[in-house]
Amino acid sequence: MGKIAFVFPGQGSQTVGMGQALAQTDEGVKAFFDAADTALNFSLSSIIFEGPKEKLTQTANTQPALLTTSMAILHHFQKQGITADYVAGHSLGEYSALVAAGAISFEDAVAAVRKRGELMEEAVPNGEGAMAAVLGLDREKLAEVTAEISAMGNAVQLANLNCPGQIVISGSKKGIELAAVKAKEAGAKRVLPLEVSGPFHSSLMKPAAEKFKSVIDGIAVKEASIPVLANVNAKAMTSPEDIKINLVEQLYSPVLWEDSVREMIALGVDTFIEIGPGKVLSGLVKKIDRSVKTYAVSDEESCLAALEALKEEAQ
Repeated sequence: MGKIAFVFPGQGSQTVGMGQALAQTDEGVKAFFDAADTALNFSLSSIIFEGPKEKLTQTANTQPALLTTSMAILHHFQKQGITADYVAGHSLGEYSALVAAGAISFEDAVAAVRKRGELMEEAVPNGEGAMAAVLGLDREKLAEVTAEISAMGNAVQLANLNCPGQIVISGSKKGIELAAVKAKEAGAKRVLPLEVSGPFHSSLMKPAAEKFKSVIDGIAVKEASIPVLANVNAKAMTSPEDIKINLVEQLYSPVLWEDSVREMIALGVDTFIEIGPGKVLSGLVKKIDRSVKTYAVSDEESCLAALEALKEEAQ
């Protein structure tokens, strides 16, 4: 068996009730939800467990909710002694990865991503920004399309390079509309508008990043005990300086997920364990390289199934 990577999901994976069953049976899991409530000074756990969905999907709630749930699930899973050689997270999931690597405390991370969500929501007035998934077009052709539209004064750029043939673009509403037409002309199979509250990972997030820098500067960032693959450059980072710079840049830079997965595979990873709600990243990893093993751990059942499979591999 090769090396193991833990990967953590970002926005879009949240569901009302996530982590609740584990919190009812594992005091250690419940402690994470309680700690988040204390750190934020309101009951985030009741929004996670009871909803309503509209409240959970508000960016400023979704981000700390996903971080908390992922860390609680990680705590439950790691009681069996499974450790990671590398960690990575998709966008918001990068904070879960950094907590897992011991670089940022859970309480600091929860407060930081709550603020991150607020600043992202404030950066662009509702309805002025947009995102869309472009299917079936390679990144070079799509980059040419977005550069051409942006040069005409309508900001749009590559935001999430998820896997071959699946790239999310982000920018102004007009920029996305024009890029959708051009992308189809260039050979894209489909362009799907995404339900998001802003143009994340685009240049329109730079004002949010400038404000967010003081948030990151205000928390203690330590040397990571496990290398964390950075979204902005798909390279392993451990130093506090690199982590702080990359977290600020991440707000307006593309998430290089495909590149990060390929880098981990090049570093010897053959097993990816997705920790948190949903199976989005497991699906992306399989589209990047079918030869690796993936497990998605989100509840007691999936936790036991992953542990059983890992034991069999180790024999």
